[in-house]
Amino acid sequence: MKTTTNTYRLPQTTTPEQLEMNGIRILNFGDQVLLAGHYFSRGKDYWYGAAYTFTTKNHTCEGKIRLTAVSDKLFEDDGHAIEWAMKH
Repeated sequence: MKTTTNTYRLPQTTTPEQLEMNGIRILNFGDQVLLAGHYFSRGKDYWYGAAYTFTTKNHTCEGKIRLTAVSDKLFEDDGHAIEWAMKH
């Protein structure tokens, strides 16, 4: 996970608000925050999925979250990236 985390420049801990401010699409899903991030490589647009978990009872945009999974695979759209994140 470390290689993909560094490649996509994902913070280990953050808030949903900070992710959104960086243009990352997020979806609250229970105690998780799922994301679809954009990645441009070899002249083509791709998407990756990732999952964060809330570390406190504050599940608002300012709640603290911790990275728990990042896809090694790149997807052709954000929907498939979110689908991957829902399963992890």
